[in-house]
Amino acid sequence: MNNMKSILLIEDNDEIRDNMSEILEMSNYKVYLAPDGKEGVALAVQYKPDLIVCDIMMPVLDGYGVIHMLQKNPDTQNIPFIFLTAKAERSEIRKGMDLGADDYITKPFNGTELLNAIEARLRKSDLVKKELPSGMSGFDELVSAAGGADALKNIAQNRSTNTLKKKQVIYSEGGKPYRMYYVESGKVKVYKTNDDGKELVTGLYNAGDFFGYMAMLEGTNYKETAETLEDTELAIIPQEDFEQLINNNKEVMQKFIRLLANNVTDMEQQLLKLAYNSLRKKVADALLIIQSKYSGGKNGFKIDISRENLANIAGTAKESVIRTLSDFKDERLISIEHGDITILDEKKLSNLVN
Repeated sequence: MNNMKSILLIEDNDEIRDNMSEILEMSNYKVYLAPDGKEGVALAVQYKPDLIVCDIMMPVLDGYGVIHMLQKNPDTQNIPFIFLTAKAERSEIRKGMDLGADDYITKPFNGTELLNAIEARLRKSDLVKKELPSGMSGFDELVSAAGGADALKNIAQNRSTNTLKKKQVIYSEGGKPYRMYYVESGKVKVYKTNDDGKELVTGLYNAGDFFGYMAMLEGTNYKETAETLEDTELAIIPQEDFEQLINNNKEVMQKFIRLLANNVTDMEQQLLKLAYNSLRKKVADALLIIQSKYSGGKNGFKIDISRENLANIAGTAKESVIRTLSDFKDERLISIEHGDITILDEKKLSNLVN
């Protein structure tokens, strides 16, 4: 290990505590020792170790009391916590997990079991602090940490890829979610439909993006419809694999939600703009959103999108979009060739006043 991790051992049995300490120090861990729960809490607050291993049955303050006190303290509530228990009774294990424990080890145990449990929990804890790669590689890292190499292998073997034509519906508003999607290639729009049948595009996705997960996270039916904007290849991740990943442990769940739900703020901003912006500002913002999403930072990117879809992104009528694009062209903010739009003056377009 490059960076020495610190472990706090809270155990009242001198022989067990010394043996565990020796094993961990030989494995290059920094070890803090506490003979009872009260001292253990004090050491946890003082040193904020990378992980705590704590016996349940102890004098002065038992393991349940230790974790209860640590969970109440913001400085220690996220430290990974492993219980040591002499009994493998379900009720005892469940009580520890309900209080916030991440894992448990049943006595008697050997050094390999102890090290494996600690290393696995530290790997999962590191996910919270680590910037994951985007796309499927980030997903695969999470799966691997959640369930090990076998889980990753199984999910990879079972993952299928679908090829869809342009304007093909992937899922519909009101439908029940059974899978999450990852865009291998192509473009996808997600939109809501009002009572008059008018569309409002609430999300745009291209290669490297996940979508279709919010309904599964919320346990609800789809609140929008997803449709391809061009020929698209989608990787399919079944609901059971998704649930295994986020339910396996709290670190993975936190990281996965953070990895996937970064578009919520963007959606809120988009809805605010639709409510308050002028027509010119709405159309300008829609063009800038599309360029930002799909250009990959290339200059002279041609926006190939139907006027109807552009109107649905801008939240206005198709006729209004056509009229506004004509104005933008006359003002040399954009050029239009064979229906494709190229932004000529991004700065002026983004600085349009309402």
